[in-house]
Amino acid sequence: MQYIPPSNLRGHDVEPLLANRGLTADWFNTHDFDPHSAANVARHSYTEAAAKIPFHYRTAVSSLPQLRTWIDTLVADAKAVQTERGAPIASVNTGPSLLLLGSTGVGKTHEAYGAMRELAVTGVSARWAVTTAADLYAALRPRHGVDSEAEFARYRKAALLLVDDLGAERKPTEFTEEVNFRLINYRYEHHLPTLLTSNVEPKELAGRLGDRVTSRLAEMCERVAMKGNDRRRRAA
Repeated sequence: MQYIPPSNLRGHDVEPLLANRGLTADWFNTHDFDPHSAANVARHSYTEAAAKIPFHYRTAVSSLPQLRTWIDTLVADAKAVQTERGAPIASVNTGPSLLLLGSTGVGKTHEAYGAMRELAVTGVSARWAVTTAADLYAALRPRHGVDSEAEFARYRKAALLLVDDLGAERKPTEFTEEVNFRLINYRYEHHLPTLLTSNVEPKELAGRLGDRVTSRLAEMCERVAMKGNDRRRRAA
């Protein structure tokens, strides 16, 4: 792993994330020149995660206890595997998944990016692929000069995957249904931790995603229902 020198991450506000984990800024900025130290792994993971988080959510902090528990589980599992295998660092490779459900604007995306940021500072390597469902479909549509299967593998096999707005298309097509099934089925079978958000009502999930996908999501994901008003409209 590359050594990441301590730096002032101005504008990122990592101290609330560290406080949630019982860590300090002094620990995060430990300058020990050890690429395998927990502090360097945290800096490396945070740098990678920050590059994938939109500017709007660069300071997001999650508040849901279910997300905290999910992060705790991923970290504990990664450290257990590290001890078992004698690996130089702990890495998230398998684990449970979460599905955040709620109407538009209640903060699902904010919570998801907050979880990404918090997991990154734990000292466990967490490598994410991030997309919206709409962007995923667009990236996989057959077109000249693009290997759609190679592009799909990047999401399907990611150690950690965030898919925002799953089921947003009101009229699913044969193409989107196939993408949804292949993606969810692979991650279900390989126990790859996946963080999903959707504004679809639970009773409408099967109609939007199909019975096969909904069945797998029911087993692989803890559902977290978020309630409230549209915070974007309130802020405006």
